[in-house]
Amino acid sequence: MSETLRLLIADDHPMFRAALRYALGEIAPGASIVEVSSQSALEAAIASGEEFDLAMLDLMMPGAMGFSSLVYARGERPELPVVIISSNEHPRTIRRAQQFGAAAFVPKSAPTTMLGEAVKAVLAGDIWFPPQKAERDEHDAQLADKLALLTPQQLRVLMRLADGLLNKQIAYELSLAENTVKIHVTAILRKLGCHSRTQAAVLVKGLSLEDEGADLHGSTTQ
Repeated sequence: MSETLRLLIADDHPMFRAALRYALGEIAPGASIVEVSSQSALEAAIASGEEFDLAMLDLMMPGAMGFSSLVYARGERPELPVVIISSNEHPRTIRRAQQFGAAAFVPKSAPTTMLGEAVKAVLAGDIWFPPQKAERDEHDAQLADKLALLTPQQLRVLMRLADGLLNKQIAYELSLAENTVKIHVTAILRKLGCHSRTQAAVLVKGLSLEDEGADLHGSTTQ
């Protein structure tokens, strides 16, 4: 692999990031690695304009709601392949990750050889997912299609709206004028086919992992 590879790791557990960095050093020697530990830090890294060849995302970072980090990354940088690294190995989680645009899914319990297979496949332009039996979910497909209509800024506004923030709070967090936030909210509701902020928030809850049947209280480290 090229020594100029730039990789982005997004995980809130320092020990797991260190383990992943070590593993990637074996897989892609000489690669440059940027680490972030929250949704806001991920947004800043992606918005910085820095070029990355691959992003590796945990699903349970602070500020993220299930697949929101994946949806945001794909919306902001559709050319950037995203590998999900998660302790939630439920077949439906794996299927949903694929439907929301991930290029690969690697369980945190997987050996380094499996991680290497996934990374090499994705960098070669392929996808990589472990065998799983969950079927395609039409509700998830429709949600993914709706979210794809939003601009990256609208996605940022939507995620904060789903957290229950008021327009002035969203404006403060995103350094926007309150009127700009109002305009974004109006556009978001129209694109999502929602009649209220509450309805949009409920729609976003479809990104959560709460019905996957796995331990959602934190990720495990290897």
